[in-house]
Amino acid sequence: MKLLIVESPSKAKTIEKYLGKDFRVVASVGHVRDLPKSNKIAIDIENGFVPHYEVTKGKEHVISEIKSLAKKADEVILATDPDREGEAIAWHIAESVGLKNSNRIVFHEITKEAVEEALKHPRKIDISLKEAQEARRVLDRLVGYDLSGLIWKKVRYGLSAGRVQSPALRIIMEREREIRAFNPVIFWTINALLQDTKKNELNFACSIEPTNKDEVEKIIKEGEKGNWKVTDIKETKVARAPKAPFITSTLQQTASSRLGFAPSRTMQVAQKLYEAGHITYMRTDSTNLGAQARTDIKAVINKKYGAEYFESHTFTKKSKNAQEAHEAIRPTHADVEIAGMNDEQKKLYRLIWSRTVASQMSDAQVMRTKIVSKPSPWESESKGEGLDSFPDFWLNGSRILFDGWTKADPIAQGEDVILPELSIGESLKLLNIGSEQKQTEPPARYSEAGLIKELEKRGIGRPSTYASIIKTLDDRGYVEKIQKALCPTDTGEVVSNFLETNFANYISDSFTAEMEDELDDIANGKRTYVKTLSDFYKPFIKDVKAKDKIEKVTNLGEAPNKEECPVCGGPMIVKLGRSGKFLSCAKFPDCNGARTIDGKALEGPKDTGELCPKCGKGNLVTREGKFGMFTACSRFPKCKFIKKDPEQEKANSTGILCPVCKTGHMAERRGRFGIFYSCQNYPDCKYAIKAKPTGNICKICGSLMMEGTKTIPERCSDKKCPNHNPHKLNKPE
Repeated sequence: MKLLIVESPSKAKTIEKYLGKDFRVVASVGHVRDLPKSNKIAIDIENGFVPHYEVTKGKEHVISEIKSLAKKADEVILATDPDREGEAIAWHIAESVGLKNSNRIVFHEITKEAVEEALKHPRKIDISLKEAQEARRVLDRLVGYDLSGLIWKKVRYGLSAGRVQSPALRIIMEREREIRAFNPVIFWTINALLQDTKKNELNFACSIEPTNKDEVEKIIKEGEKGNWKVTDIKETKVARAPKAPFITSTLQQTASSRLGFAPSRTMQVAQKLYEAGHITYMRTDSTNLGAQARTDIKAVINKKYGAEYFESHTFTKKSKNAQEAHEAIRPTHADVEIAGMNDEQKKLYRLIWSRTVASQMSDAQVMRTKIVSKPSPWESESKGEGLDSFPDFWLNGSRILFDGWTKADPIAQGEDVILPELSIGESLKLLNIGSEQKQTEPPARYSEAGLIKELEKRGIGRPSTYASIIKTLDDRGYVEKIQKALCPTDTGEVVSNFLETNFANYISDSFTAEMEDELDDIANGKRTYVKTLSDFYKPFIKDVKAKDKIEKVTNLGEAPNKEECPVCGGPMIVKLGRSGKFLSCAKFPDCNGARTIDGKALEGPKDTGELCPKCGKGNLVTREGKFGMFTACSRFPKCKFIKKDPEQEKANSTGILCPVCKTGHMAERRGRFGIFYSCQNYPDCKYAIKAKPTGNICKICGSLMMEGTKTIPERCSDKKCPNHNPHKLNKPE
């Protein structure tokens, strides 16, 4: 028996269909080891940045099962994903289980042919790839731990920084400053509604947008006086070339704009398609298509659209570090147009199929037409009153001569704007000419897709990190999404300002991109793990320690509108609290006066005179929080006791017993991400689920059942339980 190990159970299930009875396929269910949460024992810096790994909680039984099967196996094959992270997972499995003579295979698509071909070319684990991933992990931990620790001291407890997330936050913040500094300019658009001899009404637009109202009035006046004529007709034939097949970043960008998927959602759906064998590996920066894939795509185009639609295209690699041995994201079988288990998967698959097939099709041929008109006497460039020259008025149109690649991707085609047939010198009747006042707009905030494009352009991050960067910024509360735009929060602004002031070189584009290049060099065997980390860490930790002496950032500037303290009438300053910026009396702590950033007076903490029952040192005080008034220990955050309101607890309680402590009841709570349900004995019992419990118990695992969706009314609260997705149970293979 041969044992083949992959990460995902669904991937294992797909591969097991392809291999015979001589194989046993098992899943590690992701990483089996990681660095411990405590940084004190995580990395031995003095002895060469040696990481100390611990078995991930809950993975003990996985390792035990693999170890037991490995003893019985004639050969152990590690078939984790074909990237650095996959290589690292393979190494961790081998180390945890104690495998001595295991082999490693890689494939970029989960098809019978690809897996069988990979089995013909086994190799040993690539230590360079593993060390590149390890260097990234250790580097991120060192930067995050040391910078975050300093931010805790100098800005506010609980904040964090990261090697890649902080440059991304800086980019968002730089755009926000541009928007704030933007001064709009007033301008006017002028349109003339003209009619040809066949009674077609045509809306011509002025070729200039004046910023002077007098000039606008003069153009309108002259336009009303003269007889309009067609002065020129320009036709230009334009070829629209197809776009390259998807890489990770372009897939995330297009799925965001066309399907409304967040980058993290795109990757989750793509992962499912990959594991089911529908698409090639979805973390890639190569636009390459293999020879067999090209042959298959050509056959599909010739059969579906006709030979005239086929044209082979080779696209230059997007990234200088793109690995041409890898392929772009494409369907594993080009002749399959629809694939996926649900609507999301089908939509994303269709997007990938359309882009892949379109990339090997003929250019679209478009005829662009511009009709120019002016009133007499300006059509012959003679002078009129009050103007040196009269601007052209344009009417633009286009029509597709040959649809080419847009046949496979109709959404990219756009609509034809067909213009009537006119001739130079033809008279036009003026029906109306008027103007509309507008103002220039500031640069737009980044959308998730826009930020990924910007990060890729600047060389920050890699295909596997784009989605996690945005998710981290959101989870930390540094940005919020408003109508698809990423807006920095008060907390994000303060953190970015602190890092830009004190660690500008470490969060610069050049430094971050160069570090990514050095990690690539480790993967390619051109640099060593120890030298890379040592060259970075020695000056970095020296700079961090030097900043330990700077004053705490408590004052963010004077209060706007010269707000006065509601208690003493003195001046106020801007400070950062857990809920964002607020106004504090400049005399604090001698005066506790405070206002919201909008100027509303805040009631300070009121001492109840009651001793904290938990620590016995502080008094209980009543405070105003994000969700209203509450009573807590005055020693917060050292003591996190919060007094419960019996009436409120009763109102929030579901009456369903907590399955963990067996004494508290599940109650409704509100957190950063909305409503959830947890045990009333929190923080002594931290059991929580994301939806309202129904009171039923899961027949498979014994966990609480909770409310689901319209199509899935009830599901298990344990994500690992198959009953969490009951619609997939007992589904035919």
